Amino acid sequence: MIVEKDNNILIKRLELGQYGTNAYIVVCKKTNDSLIIDAPANANVLIDNLKGTNPKYILLTHNHMDHTGALSELRSKLQIPLATHTLDTDNLAPKPELLLSNGDDLSCGNLNFKILHTPGHTLGSLCFCISNYLISGDTVFPGGPGKTKSPDAFRQIIKSITEKIFTFSDSTIIYPGHGQSTTVKKAKEEYNVFSTRSHDANLHGDILWLTS
Repeated sequence: MIVEKDNNILIKRLELGQYGTNAYIVVCKKTNDSLIIDAPANANVLIDNLKGTNPKYILLTHNHMDHTGALSELRSKLQIPLATHTLDTDNLAPKPELLLSNGDDLSCGNLNFKILHTPGHTLGSLCFCISNYLISGDTVFPGGPGKTKSPDAFRQIIKSITEKIFTFSDSTIIYPGHGQSTTVKKAKEEYNVFSTRSHDANLHGDILWLTS
């Protein structure tokens, strides 16, 4: 499914695997270079959607299995570099060719991706910003943050969202690891409701801005 298209960029969203995980294919319209963000399942479907382009990278938002199920097959068939954060390499074999850090830039054709390290859901969670689009993995969704395993992780993901993602313009469109898109403006508005209420110090898990 094409979710964005103009003279410079094309973005496809593919919902794959038993958890309905989003993979994204981003294409530079000027050079036809492309990259894949996350590899949930169905490597052949991903490869079919790359036809007519020049695949350059596989990027991982994080290393959970619902985002990496097709990774081994995809790497074997495409023979292109894998890039992720060093803190999310534990269960990846072979290891990534590129290790990304907060503030890094990565080019694909004429497109420039800004790398955000957004820990909380996992220690090495990454978001990728290109033009007015932010591919957020499981860091933030419409209505709330990604699931966290501890109060410390919840505080960490709030910091990632408020200090990094919320610095982008209100019009920035957020494409998450599951479900539909939202915007920075809407996410800020929902978070502001959450932040006006008091919460248990042990709060974590599945949180919704408007009802938690």
